[in-house]
Amino acid sequence: MSQTSSSKNLIQPYHLDLWHEVAFTTVNAGNMSTTVLAESETPEDTKQHRRAVEEALGITPGTTRFVSQIHSTTVVEAGPDGWESQPTLGDADAIVSVSGTAPMAILVADCMPIAFSTDYGPAAIAHAGRVGLLGGILEKTVERLRALDRGGRGRIKAVIGPSICGSCYEVPAEMRQQAAHHYSNIASETTWGTPALDLPAAAEGILEAADVEVYRINDCTFTNEQFYSHRRQPGAGRIAGFVWKSTKTRQ
Repeated sequence: MSQTSSSKNLIQPYHLDLWHEVAFTTVNAGNMSTTVLAESETPEDTKQHRRAVEEALGITPGTTRFVSQIHSTTVVEAGPDGWESQPTLGDADAIVSVSGTAPMAILVADCMPIAFSTDYGPAAIAHAGRVGLLGGILEKTVERLRALDRGGRGRIKAVIGPSICGSCYEVPAEMRQQAAHHYSNIASETTWGTPALDLPAAAEGILEAADVEVYRINDCTFTNEQFYSHRRQPGAGRIAGFVWKSTKTRQ
């Protein structure tokens, strides 16, 4: 991950060996959602937050692509327009840039933002909560990226961003049992001894099984107040995960 001069707005940069740039905002960058708003916020506030982050990352303000996330397994292409002229690309939970040059973002507040980079051009980003993960959103995103690899030998790397961890994501015992039928490593237990799901561990396993190189960021949104958390504070806001192709030379 590239260094940014705006450390106030982003978590500490991770220096990862990727072909695209990846970043995740914190609450210091402000709410990134135009629909999940605190009582004192307006959509215009969010737009200002987005522009400031885009400028800090070297992205032309207003050009990042977003989707209306619905916990689906739908993957869409980035298209030519960013949020300033096209607020979202429609109902979906993953975006693929065929050229790899379109900046893209996903909004989260406990779910996983997962960015994808390839050495043959395309990039992608996905929103994966429990429903989307179990439904196959990650497999479908990887399948779309593989279909774009004409040589058949390209490498894909993924970054699992900040999300609620397996020690905090409490669920009913029956839900844990059902999820474990799909992925055995998803079953977990909270620090207070109740059933839980470890979504990042399951995501890592899914991606590795698909021959994707995985970087996992172990920041828990529930315990770390630098991130928005739906479980800790519903409706407070959303952080964003970004993936883009920098025009600057890496240091």
